[in-house]
Amino acid sequence: MSFLVLLLALLIEKFSAGRQLIQRDGPWLRWLASSEASTRLVASPVLTLVLLVLLPVVLLGVLLLAIEPLLYGWLALPVHLLVMIYCLGRGDVLAALGPFRDAWRRGDAEAAYLVAARDLQVDGEDDVDLLRQVQGHLLWEGYQGFFAVIFWYGLLGPLPALAYRLIALAATHASQPSLQEQAMRMRHAMDWLPARMLAVSFGLVGNFVAVTRTLLHELLNWKIPAADLLLDTGLAGADIVAPAPGDAGVASLDAIWQLLIRAAVLWYGFLALATLLWLG
Repeated sequence: MSFLVLLLALLIEKFSAGRQLIQRDGPWLRWLASSEASTRLVASPVLTLVLLVLLPVVLLGVLLLAIEPLLYGWLALPVHLLVMIYCLGRGDVLAALGPFRDAWRRGDAEAAYLVAARDLQVDGEDDVDLLRQVQGHLLWEGYQGFFAVIFWYGLLGPLPALAYRLIALAATHASQPSLQEQAMRMRHAMDWLPARMLAVSFGLVGNFVAVTRTLLHELLNWKIPAADLLLDTGLAGADIVAPAPGDAGVASLDAIWQLLIRAAVLWYGFLALATLLWLG
């Protein structure tokens, strides 16, 4: 069922507005805000985060257990699909990147800085650093919006996929520093394995030698943030040596996107093969 759910989720994402209708974070974010306003819960950020994440996950698990015996398990398919679509990334990465691409192509540095801060929430100390930050943003959004979710869904089902998305929302939207710190720690733990799987995939679909050389130093490093690991291996896999101005800089963003697409095809192919072997 996993491959079918992922395939349907991809079709809905590409050819309909269903994702925007399903990805409604408002109720959970209001619950997060009310929890942060509670003095008792704020005193224990770990307990608060566990409740915020674990309760929806447990409710989902109970629902799936209840409907699993019905219609030979096919009644669970729409639930899996809804959860999968909800857990995917927010927004349109390429659309948000468009104004920056236009500004960078025409060499308008001032406009590039403005749209990068406005649309991508990134900034740089200089032009070289700005482009590198945008490259990292593209890799990170591709990873956390797609690869991390399908990794956990394909490995253990919808429960860890939902947990990952809720932890990511807490890490992004929590206003209490202690709660946000705990969410970032949990997210780091959940990112450790899928980020390395994607980094290895960059080597398989890109420059294998360059990615391998980069991974030799960081593969087992627990402390390196997933975003930094993916930036280093993504640039290596796409054969991007250094940030460049004008059309060359835009071409580097296109190369990163194509690398992500090839990695996604690889992951889908692996999941399809695993499904066939399991059915066989």
